[in-house]
Amino acid sequence: MAADAAEEIRGTAHGTAPVPLSVLDLVTVGAGRTATDALRTSVDIARLAENRGFHRYWVAEHHSMPGVASSSPAVILAHLAAHTDRVRLGSGGVMLPNHAPLVIAEQFGTLEAMAPGRVDLGLGRAPGTDGATAAALRRTDRLNEGADDFPQQLAELIRFLDDDFPDGHPYRRIHAVPGPVQATSPGGVQSRHRPPVWLLGSSGFSARLAGTLGLPFAFAHHFSAQNTVPALDLYRESFRPSAVLDAPYALIGVSALATDDEKEARRQVLAAALNMVRLRTGRPGLVPTPEEAEAYDFSPMEEEFVASWNSNVVHGTADEVRSGLDDLQKRTGADELMLTANAHGGDVRLRSYELIADAYGLPTPA
Repeated sequence: MAADAAEEIRGTAHGTAPVPLSVLDLVTVGAGRTATDALRTSVDIARLAENRGFHRYWVAEHHSMPGVASSSPAVILAHLAAHTDRVRLGSGGVMLPNHAPLVIAEQFGTLEAMAPGRVDLGLGRAPGTDGATAAALRRTDRLNEGADDFPQQLAELIRFLDDDFPDGHPYRRIHAVPGPVQATSPGGVQSRHRPPVWLLGSSGFSARLAGTLGLPFAFAHHFSAQNTVPALDLYRESFRPSAVLDAPYALIGVSALATDDEKEARRQVLAAALNMVRLRTGRPGLVPTPEEAEAYDFSPMEEEFVASWNSNVVHGTADEVRSGLDDLQKRTGADELMLTANAHGGDVRLRSYELIADAYGLPTPA
């Protein structure tokens, strides 16, 4: 790993933001919109992120969800790389048990060749979908095996990324290309640099593993808020300095939506919550409009879920969101906040990032 690995991992806070701000994109598709519309919005948000000083832009692997068009992070990242120049791009994350480690090493070696020095490889051990879809992805119904083997899969992936299997290993003569082998081949001038590896989690398993290996850690606060502080504490307690980091570095994913008035924010997050109600009850679909959500007859159990879900969504005017994010950062000690704006319309999501950037006084384009 290059000596400047920590510099790529540790971002710089801009304006009055307490820590670096980043973006997590689920490439959400609203009712009446297409996946093409959603991907165009992703380009617009990535460009805004780059121009306003957000540190990184990640996309997350999901499957069999009509309202989430991010089933192929590497493909989306290649598209975003062609439309940006400076912002870091990465996966938040690729679900390692769904893929052969060599395939991921090849994909992210290709991305590193496309956008040298600005690619992150975030890895998760959950399937990013339901059990039946995971079985179809992996061509097996032994799903627990994939999760249990995660540390071994991770070690294999890192060996492929570094091209350093030991002599006698069955994979010693196999190389992930593009990759470091091209630097050591006759006439090779390829950089040996490869993307930093992050571990993602929503519980303690990956927190402990990331700490033990001295890797950066990303926690899914946006859907597992009750576990955030315990997981970050475990990560910090478990941390061992490595060639990558000499001290812990943890970001948290946060649902945050800013609008021009508080009422509109409530309408938008209600629609996103209805989408989650349907997903959690086995009825995944496109993100509904605010009008559909307002007309929906929520059952008492659904109302309880919505209240609980939205209690962890930082939403309101730009000033209210800024205050909420500041409080969350102080409470968790997170080194970076990665914001995800879930709403029906791409214009609403784009406006949210603009408002948050303005609220923190982030740089404006020259």
